[in-house]
Amino acid sequence: MSNWLAPGGVTANPSRIGIFDSGVGGLTVLRELYRQLSNESILYFGDTARLPYGSRSPEEILQFVREILTWMASQGVKMVMMACNTSSALALEQVQAEFPFPILGLIWPGARAAAQQGQRIGLIATSATVKSDAYRQAILEVHPDRQVWQVGCPEFVTLIEQNRIHDPYTYQVAKQYLAPLKAAQIDTLIYGCTHYPHLAPVLQTLLPSRVSFVDPAVHMVAAAAQELDALGLRSNVPAWPTEFYVSGAPSQFAQVAVQWLGHLPTVRQVRLPAATSLPTVNLSSGQLDTSS
Repeated sequence: MSNWLAPGGVTANPSRIGIFDSGVGGLTVLRELYRQLSNESILYFGDTARLPYGSRSPEEILQFVREILTWMASQGVKMVMMACNTSSALALEQVQAEFPFPILGLIWPGARAAAQQGQRIGLIATSATVKSDAYRQAILEVHPDRQVWQVGCPEFVTLIEQNRIHDPYTYQVAKQYLAPLKAAQIDTLIYGCTHYPHLAPVLQTLLPSRVSFVDPAVHMVAAAAQELDALGLRSNVPAWPTEFYVSGAPSQFAQVAVQWLGHLPTVRQVRLPAATSLPTVNLSSGQLDTSS
């Protein structure tokens, strides 16, 4: 774990919550953490060198997630939040069994909230998340009588990462993606990718005012708060500044992130450890051996 110099010259090692996404999408989860768990210190990682995740194979996604979690374990995190629906859909259950700290995903909290809120539910997500059918299955598990329509939106992540939210082309693409959901007369729309709430100004102008929006990040962080309390891990001291890391160009991430953070973040590049073989986890001792 990294060391910080606390006031009075005392070195402190606060245990942090790790958040990861393919890029800036996870900032929507970070925003909720700031709002709901303001005392928690955060380690943020954006896998910008390999985005978008939505067009990757399940095998690639699992490999990427293992590499990120191995690195986060070396940084001393106490919990990891997958701020990526694609990873949550394709890798969550597998890695929960491989690492000794709690790992939370977005699918179940978002699906449960949507099922409780609407009858005719639309989902916009990456192609990989839609193909997994994870949201539909989770929604029907909560309320079997709900109707669900899913639309893959492969261009959204790239447009957001390029800071083209208000580009006329983005409106054109969004209108095309939303057309079948409007035709289905949905009453609820799930942001099935953490990038998509950044498009709220666009999406809300294209759908009827009666449609309510579900941001799984809100409900994921609420679930994290419950988990921290149950495990006795919630911080009761002021948070340390969030540290930002990316696998790609730090300057590009910072320039896009500034409009949502309200300040220009300091972003560092990190080379992830290869996870060609699984880390050895001793669940009884809670230790992770990353030497192999």
